[in-house]
Amino acid sequence: MTEKKVSIVGVGNVGSTLAFTLATKAVCSTIVLKDIRENYVKAMALDISQAANASNSHTVVQAACSSKDMINSDIVVITAGIPRKPGMSRNDLLSTNAKIMEEVIIDIKENCPNAIVIVVSNPLDAMVYAALKFSNFKSNQIIGMAGILDSARMSHFIFEKLGYGAGQIESSVMGGHGDDMVPLPNHSNVAGVCIEDLLSKEDIEDIVNKTKNGGLEIVKLLEVGSAYYAPSYATSIMIEAILFNQRKIFPCAVMLEGEYGFNNIVSGVPVMLGANGVEKIIELELTNEQKNQFEKSVSSVNSLTSLLDKEFFTV
Repeated sequence: MTEKKVSIVGVGNVGSTLAFTLATKAVCSTIVLKDIRENYVKAMALDISQAANASNSHTVVQAACSSKDMINSDIVVITAGIPRKPGMSRNDLLSTNAKIMEEVIIDIKENCPNAIVIVVSNPLDAMVYAALKFSNFKSNQIIGMAGILDSARMSHFIFEKLGYGAGQIESSVMGGHGDDMVPLPNHSNVAGVCIEDLLSKEDIEDIVNKTKNGGLEIVKLLEVGSAYYAPSYATSIMIEAILFNQRKIFPCAVMLEGEYGFNNIVSGVPVMLGANGVEKIIELELTNEQKNQFEKSVSSVNSLTSLLDKEFFTV
């Protein structure tokens, strides 16, 4: 276990499941849970601490009494915000969650300005943009969790079609975390074999559509709330890559500064994650169709960030 500190702001289903995962795997030495529901977050800290002891983990889990408890955090994960409900798009969450983001970022700037920040709140790409603008942090310091989740969903649907290859499927998804995400079949494989050599065009098209609607399907089935096991685990993978300086490549939402031909816009692309957060942005070779789809996805995110600019960042 590394002597590192992770703070989680927002202890709903995603935040609490993430804390449980980190604590029972002994990924870090200290986990701080922060939420506006004081008794609830104390209960979560107790419950997860007891789970950590059952797993012989030495991780200490504590409920934050104030923002100062986040001091010296190596990573801060932001899941705070109102959740998506049936019939509600991620875009509907924009203004309310941006205001919450502003409050959280102020606390981070005051108490742990050197922390790497992982954003999970929706609408994801716009919230990463808001966090960067509110904080004025370097672009490598704030990262959105989405691509790992979307890729995992794509891998699930590939396995459903094939009926084999579990644990050997690697999928790639780019673009915004929403309806305009860009699954990349030609960059997805099973044990190194491209899925285009294993599945028909019709099957791949079905996989792409299911991937785009993977989160919505869960929202509809739950009726109240949204997915949390897969998002939480995906976030834990990012945390391990950063804390242990693994320099692994994962799709994440980051600010583009010329990559793929775009500037001052957040979108999901493959990045190398290490001790400094985003160590490098990887530029894939895309087909003309994929370039057009990615441009459409960027445009969709830009429509949201333009609204944020007007409401929060216009001088």
